[in-house]
Amino acid sequence: MTRSEFEHIAAQLRQRVLKVGLDFFGNKEDAEDAAQETMVQLWRYLEHIDAGRNVEALAVRVAKNCCVSISRKQNKFRTETPAVANSKLSTLNSPLSPEMLLEAQDTQRLLSEAIALLKPRERELFEMRQIEGLSTDEVVEQTGIPKPSVIAMVSAARKKVFTELKRRMKQ
Repeated sequence: MTRSEFEHIAAQLRQRVLKVGLDFFGNKEDAEDAAQETMVQLWRYLEHIDAGRNVEALAVRVAKNCCVSISRKQNKFRTETPAVANSKLSTLNSPLSPEMLLEAQDTQRLLSEAIALLKPRERELFEMRQIEGLSTDEVVEQTGIPKPSVIAMVSAARKKVFTELKRRMKQ
């Protein structure tokens, strides 16, 4: 794809990827960040994009990946087992109010319950990536599962956990 072809469709693509960001985050600020990052990535790889293919579908895929990356960067608390979370809470230098401690414990309980609903293999891979902090390559090495399968299964498990957490927090 040429620069002029991209510039011609850029405004339309930006609106589409902005909608993806809004659907993902639910707020305009994060959606704008994701749209900007998506457009930058598309611009960087412009010469590798085949203009004859569905560029909008590619833009949506890149936007979704950007949303996930931004979300991960924003996530300050990793998913942990209750024992790890409680030990970290007890070793914090600043004193926590009883309300904050109860809220953290409740959130951890909800997370543990959501993880428990995963299928055994999904739970194993999810815990290896999210709790133990192993890289995808390390998970592949330890399990012998092909990398694309690990990526897909961990992604599906994350989605299930997040969906369950949202459902439980609305109750």
